Formats: sequence, C-alpha cells, structure tokens
Amino acid sequence: MEKELQSYLEFLKAEGKSACTITAYSSDLRQFLGYVARFFPGEPVAAELDVQMIRDWLRELHDSRVGNRSLARKSAALKSFFLYLKLSGRISLNPMEKIKRPRFEKALPRFFTEAEMLTLLRIPDLESVYGVRNRAILELLYSSGLRISELAGLRLVDIDLKRQLLKAFGKGSKERLIPFGAEAAEAIKAWLPLREKLLKPDSSDKLFLTKSGKDFDGRQLYTVLGQYFRLVAQKKGYSPHTLRHSFATHLLARGADLRAVQEMLGHANLETTATYTHVTLDDVKKAYKKGHPRGKE
Repeated sequence: MEKELQSYLEFLKAEGKSACTITAYSSDLRQFLGYVARFFPGEPVAAELDVQMIRDWLRELHDSRVGNRSLARKSAALKSFFLYLKLSGRISLNPMEKIKRPRFEKALPRFFTEAEMLTLLRIPDLESVYGVRNRAILELLYSSGLRISELAGLRLVDIDLKRQLLKAFGKGSKERLIPFGAEAAEAIKAWLPLREKLLKPDSSDKLFLTKSGKDFDGRQLYTVLGQYFRLVAQKKGYSPHTLRHSFATHLLARGADLRAVQEMLGHANLETTATYTHVTLDDVKKAYKKGHPRGKE
C-alpha cells in the first residue's frame, strides 16, 4: 500500500492541492493503514480493504473521542484516496461509496470587535524593527483577510502599494487580487526600509522575514502574533485566523456584498462565506425594528 499511497500523494500535488491538505491526508491515511495492518500478516493490498474495516476504524476513533470535524476530514481523505485507486484501476470496487460522511455542527467563528482590533493594532512597539514588522503583518491580515499561509508566501512583487492591491495564491494555487487599506499600506511602507536590515545573502524576496532573514512559516507566525492576541482576548482559541474572521465579519456588518467578500476570501462556496453573516443578525434586527413600518414592537 505504501507504493499506492505515494502515487496518490504525487497525484494530489500535481492537481495543485495545498501542502496543508496533502500533509493532513497523508497523516490520516497512514493512520488508517496502521489500523488495518493489525489484521494482516503482511502488508495489506488495496483490494483487501473493505467497508467494514473503514466503519470499524471510524467507530474506534469516535469511541476514543475524536471530534466530528476530524472524523469528517479523515473520511474525506479516505473517499479521495479510494476514488483515486478505482480511477487508476488499482481496485474494482470503491468501499467508500457505502460510507456516509460524518455530519458535524459548524462552530461559530470567533472574531474581534472593531474596538478590540484598534487595541490590538496599537500594541506592537514601533520603536523596534520587529514591532514595525509585526504591526504591518497585523494590519495586512486584518485589511485583506489573507490566510496565514498566504501572507507567509507574499513576495515583494505581489504588493502594489500605489494601487493598494495584492496578489494572493490560495488553496489549489488559485490566484486572486485583493484590495487593502491605507493604514496597511502605510505600515508596509514603514517596514520595507527596516526589512533591508534583516537581509542575508540567502534571503528570499518574501515580504516578511524572520529575525534571521529567513522565510516565515505558519507556525512561526502563530508564535510571533500570539503574544498580542493574549493581551486582547480573554479566552483561548484566538489566532491569526481570527483576523480573517474579523475582516469578513466587519465588512458584512457594514453592508458589504456577500459575493464580493467571498471573492476576497477566496472561498469556492458562497455558503462558506455566509458563515460570517450570523454575527450581524443583531444589527439586522435593530435596523428592521428601527426602519420597517411593521417592525416596531
């Protein structure tokens, strides 16, 4: 099965799947293959993997308190893998056709209020090179709704400060143009001269660099920005992705078109973007009661 798995992962890469998706699917599938290996004296072959084994594995995960969201992702990984095996002629029957994907309730996205955002953006120390850099990162994340991986991948040539536009490469390497505000533009302008001080002979053309002049990855950005979130958020669970939620929530609360927000976020499905509309429901109710002839109590 290792050969089939490697072939499948190469297929995902060729299809343009994100590195995060490939890593997650690889981990899930290796976990599944580790489970079924208990029942075979040697390495199992694809044709021997059946519906009952899959159901038993998912049930075992559920019983060990693996969350529905994780179960849904593991199920999606299996579905994609077995579909690939069938289409490539490695199996004749796809056992996942008889497996229903676990349902789960979507957690409401956390977001900062506009007042909290103002507080957050004022925290970095602008007397420090890293404070100026971190302020630019925070401003750009909030102003553009970028995913943390997209921000880490931004190059100097992807930023147009004059037109206040940036080019982002999202899931599936899909390219999109996103506007950003004047505050973010000014923060980036302040950062660029200081960026030169961090350059090393092997530094890349990424917009944001670490203290040692290297490229950032998502984990490093979480660590760097986490210190600021802890000063503002009283509860756990706030992260750079919270800025993306805040970006969408504040746009929709101020009347932005849902499809325009969808385009900026890079969502393939409008329903995904609509998740953020729940947080504006109180505003909608207030506006209705205030403005509609039959809305008053």
